[in-house]
Amino acid sequence: MNRSTKDLLLTALAPVMWGTTYYVTTEFLPADRPFLSAFLRALPAGLLLIVLSRRLPRGSWWWKSGVIGLLNIAVFFALLFTATFRLPGGVAAVLGAVGPLVTAAMTILVLHTRVPLRTWLLGIAGVTGVAMVVLTAQARLDLVGALAGVGGAVSMSTAVVLTKKWGLPEGAGPAALAGWQLTAGGLLLGPLVFLAEGGVPALTQTNVLGYLYLTLVSTALGYWLWFRGIGRLSVVPLSFLGLLSPLTAATVGWLLAGETFTVLQTAGFAAALGATLLAQLQSRPKAPAAAPAEPPRVLARV
Repeated sequence: MNRSTKDLLLTALAPVMWGTTYYVTTEFLPADRPFLSAFLRALPAGLLLIVLSRRLPRGSWWWKSGVIGLLNIAVFFALLFTATFRLPGGVAAVLGAVGPLVTAAMTILVLHTRVPLRTWLLGIAGVTGVAMVVLTAQARLDLVGALAGVGGAVSMSTAVVLTKKWGLPEGAGPAALAGWQLTAGGLLLGPLVFLAEGGVPALTQTNVLGYLYLTLVSTALGYWLWFRGIGRLSVVPLSFLGLLSPLTAATVGWLLAGETFTVLQTAGFAAALGATLLAQLQSRPKAPAAAPAEPPRVLARV
């Protein structure tokens, strides 16, 4: 296995872990507590990663960590749990699947990088495939939940592009970067737990087990792998790995909740997975040619 394939597979584990969040949220966590769930998922994981990495931000990375922590953790987690509590998992997953399209747009706006037509078509195919998998005839649309789902995708995609633009801080690895942002996001979420939800309620053993899983596996490990991947993979193909999250959610529902797959859902699963794989293939560097290199262009391709 070559290095690029290993990096791809390790990074793909992150959205797979995140895909279990829908099931854990509905089955293990207290209902209608989006800020509490976001806070308990982010802050303990961030502090753990800071202790393990033994590094604090320096210079401009104090405010950069705050900005990305706000977008990628505080805003995204709060909107994610809001959408999950207010919408069926399928609707929330489809709204989150627009991430590759949002990332493509942000790549043009922030990185000033051309995004080929193929990427847009693959993004549309991915969203369509996810919709075929997870939407049902009984799916209901709550306006607040829908806005939260789309807002979460925009927030996370913006954070991914900014992280790619700023790169890894000198002397710090992905564990430190993930820890700074999770901690910053958790601290920003803390006051909302008391102002909007009246504090921390009595938690059952089931609740505690759910939060432990989200903190240690889905968040601490998942975000370390994700930020490791941001430093090694191209930004738009990286965003397509996010489609693995709703596909994992559907698979978990099939395995644990007794749900079944129809022919249409199977076709959608194949379409979304195919879009993800093709997005990775188009990012692989081509073998160097013998001819002289072309002069640099104003806009590079992702």
